[in-house]
Amino acid sequence: MLVLLAMAVPLRIATQGTPPLVIHRALAAYVGFPGSSPVLAWPSDGQAAVGVEGVGSLGTSGSSTPVPIASVAKVMTAYLTLLEHPLGAGKEGFVLTITPSDVAEEAQRVALGESTMTVRTGERITERQALEALLLPSANNIAALLAVHDAGTLAAFVARMNSTARRLGMGSTTYTDPSGFDADTVSTAADQLKLARVAMSEPAFAAIVDEPSARLPLAGRVANLNALVGRDGYVGVKTGSDGAAGGCLVFAKRVTIDGRALTVLGVVLGQREGSPIQAALTSAQRLGDSAAAALHVETVLPAGTSVLTASTDYGGRTTVATTGALREIGWAGLSLPVQVVVRPAVTPLRAGERMATVAVRGASAVTTGAVASRSLGNPSLGWRLRHLL
Repeated sequence: MLVLLAMAVPLRIATQGTPPLVIHRALAAYVGFPGSSPVLAWPSDGQAAVGVEGVGSLGTSGSSTPVPIASVAKVMTAYLTLLEHPLGAGKEGFVLTITPSDVAEEAQRVALGESTMTVRTGERITERQALEALLLPSANNIAALLAVHDAGTLAAFVARMNSTARRLGMGSTTYTDPSGFDADTVSTAADQLKLARVAMSEPAFAAIVDEPSARLPLAGRVANLNALVGRDGYVGVKTGSDGAAGGCLVFAKRVTIDGRALTVLGVVLGQREGSPIQAALTSAQRLGDSAAAALHVETVLPAGTSVLTASTDYGGRTTVATTGALREIGWAGLSLPVQVVVRPAVTPLRAGERMATVAVRGASAVTTGAVASRSLGNPSLGWRLRHLL
């Protein structure tokens, strides 16, 4: 028996597995930019919301009660049109043929004081021209034409507008018409910011709202009512104004920080200091410029930051630290999530061996490795003898 035992012990030791490393995360789930949140140039009245694509929200101001949004509603009309009828670069899309009833409707809208584009019986208007008329001079009759072409009836299109709003999380938005002329079409700045994000991700939409002007049938050269376009990085998006809504603007401003292009997106509603559109343009520019000015690059995770601890059942322990510094774009007070992906590791573990990848989820999605600070050897013979069974 002793002979068998003597033979079995070395064999058991030789085949005995090494216990796994015990890994614990030592890094917080979020890292922050130092300092207090920036003081932005929020409008003194109405509502506003602003954020930076790929980074996050800079907040909102004013009430969160749904209010009339006037022609800002046409952002949804254009977005749905392009979802159903994608428009490639250089393409004109479908063609609308103007009927006598379309001409009569345009005259009726003119009599009501609505913004329109002049049309003529038999005239053919491409999808691109229709979207330019909708988004630049803000033609209400073209909004109706697009809605009927897309869904068959105005009611069916409005139902699509509202179902899409629900899908996008726009819980405070109700559409009652495709142009926004109806004061019962209401929303909030925060909801319209959600729509602006997805609309600006459509290349054809982003290209059209960035046009300072366009040449349209009959109307000739028409200007974009958003006079910010083409100035100081502003590239859209859509104006809206009437007595019920005041001045409204969804805006986009492109900025370059540390060589990276970013877009500041924002919304102002209910601006009433002076003429409505000018009030909206002024408020939007102040807010957009202040948001852009708050952006900067910061080292959010220095090299050598402890990320993990690794230990063994037999007394070994090491820290795992970042090999490089992580720099991100943001603003004071911003928190960004940190992801740590741990690689499988067993002993013996060498000092400097990579054990994880660390990523900060911001505009740049930067990553670095994390390595063991010291080596961890195999269990001692004494430990193995004590743990044979």
